[in-house]
Amino acid sequence: MSLMKYLALDKVANFFNIIRLNGGIRGSLYKLYRQDEIKDGVLIGEDKFGNKYYENPRYFYGRNRWVEYADQYYLNYDASQVPAEWYGWLHYKTDLPPHQDPSRPKYKWMAEFTENLSGTTGQYTPYSTTRPKIEPWVPKKAGQ
Repeated sequence: MSLMKYLALDKVANFFNIIRLNGGIRGSLYKLYRQDEIKDGVLIGEDKFGNKYYENPRYFYGRNRWVEYADQYYLNYDASQVPAEWYGWLHYKTDLPPHQDPSRPKYKWMAEFTENLSGTTGQYTPYSTTRPKIEPWVPKKAGQ
């Protein structure tokens, strides 16, 4: 066992490498603020929305693939902003990323990916033509 490993100096060197790879101190603090962690890894690919996908086999299985959401989302990112093809890669359904998988089907009738807009102003609200069965109570104004 080397002295560097015995004194855990390899962990310190790894920490400074992660800081360097994430854009220095300022970039690392920004990433830490947005994502609650900083990691180092190999960039596997990027989708058309600007999300970047990374992998690092040194981390535990199940934690060694991750997505860094595009800056346009800032702090309003969620898992529905990951397209289906990248979702499969992130969750180990396939080992090949979408741009390297020749057997991935793409038909004309397949709908384009859209994120889930529930809870936002763009959410789907059904229009009803039936009369409501319950009428809301409206209090009388003062003086009536």
